[in-house]
Amino acid sequence: QVSRLQGFDFFVEQRDLPSARQSQPLRSLTSEAMEGLEALKISEDKKKYIVDSLNPVLEEMVADCIHKMPQDPVLFMLEWLEHKKVDEEDKMLSPEEKQRLAEENKQLQDDINKVKSQMQECAKLAAGEKEEEEEEESEDDADDEPPPDFERPQTNRARQSVSAEAYGEWNTKKAFVPPVIPKSDEQKERLKLVLSKSFMFSNLDENDFSILIGAMKEVPVSQGQRVINQGDNGDFLFVIESGDFDCLIKGPDGEEKVVKTCVPGDVFGELALLYNCPRAASVQSKGASVCWQLDRDTFSNIVKEAAQKKRERYDNFLAKVPLLSSMDMYERSQLSDALQTETFTDGKNVMTQGEVGSKFYIIEEGSAYATKNGVKVMDYGVGDYFGELALITNQPRAATVVAQGACKLLSLDSGSFKRLLNVNDLLERSATKYK
Repeated sequence: QVSRLQGFDFFVEQRDLPSARQSQPLRSLTSEAMEGLEALKISEDKKKYIVDSLNPVLEEMVADCIHKMPQDPVLFMLEWLEHKKVDEEDKMLSPEEKQRLAEENKQLQDDINKVKSQMQECAKLAAGEKEEEEEEESEDDADDEPPPDFERPQTNRARQSVSAEAYGEWNTKKAFVPPVIPKSDEQKERLKLVLSKSFMFSNLDENDFSILIGAMKEVPVSQGQRVINQGDNGDFLFVIESGDFDCLIKGPDGEEKVVKTCVPGDVFGELALLYNCPRAASVQSKGASVCWQLDRDTFSNIVKEAAQKKRERYDNFLAKVPLLSSMDMYERSQLSDALQTETFTDGKNVMTQGEVGSKFYIIEEGSAYATKNGVKVMDYGVGDYFGELALITNQPRAATVVAQGACKLLSLDSGSFKRLLNVNDLLERSATKYK
């Protein structure tokens, strides 16, 4: 019936028609066209549908087809209609829905990139059966070596993990089947509480978190017991539930020296699962304690990639912050694990004068300014920090800090602040900074 429509009309841009016919419609909705439509033995609703809904779409599509003259007009029109449908649906979305879809698309792209990376890694491992190719792969893995100075004894620094592993045949990739160690409900609840306090595990999604709960093993430790030994190969990391542990490094004279003490919530032995070298320190309990042990495969498949990405993301930035310039690469990596990202819109208070301070801030993007008793006293830019004074002195905030434009901050809670940063150095800097 539509083919019988003498009045089927569409317009073509002038440049697509012969000069003698420019500015003339290929066919127009004239009285003749209307008469042709009226001649059809169809209902008035269908005639109205043709004129109001069908005809405008066909006009636009055919005009575009004539303008572009594709080699395959059928394929062109199918794609054109699909794009038309997407455009119309897009117009119906709210800004919030568009933002959500954009985030979902980004997550899907990240997942695709992750799968590609895993496929490339598998291909490398398959090719590694030949001795020469294994040597080439060992060169490609140079980036997985630990920081050259992470074995250096730490004297005036906060507690950190000091361990790494040697490369072994167990590193060969294979299909991952997470272990499941039976636990009581009481054990699961305790473990969840321990992991929620650890920055390395606290941001895992629900499924990955459940896998960790199933895979970790409770390890009671007696007073004076050594959990790991300097020079050994490493197959596990440990999360402390209760008790304190000393980290000891043997010096050139053979004497061992305590370089730090780990407390509940701390992780030790993680470098053994990130880098390919022997344990760099021994860890010994100071009293009866409880740890949770995590195997290499589970860590590598569930935690390692996210932990490495976060460390790499912040390392270069933190190295440029004057306050942190004296920290070595490993110390910055520990700080990266503890940092949280917070965003503030223009004019929003980051902290308020007189309130109790619980966080330390570093500006990653944007700027802010401080006011005291309503008077502007300081400006902050990228790399600047604030909020340390209240945490050091245990006094209320001395000023209000306000975001100036969109502002992205890195925050560190009070406990991590005192554990990871050199508070004495901060106190000296603050005395000069706030004069």
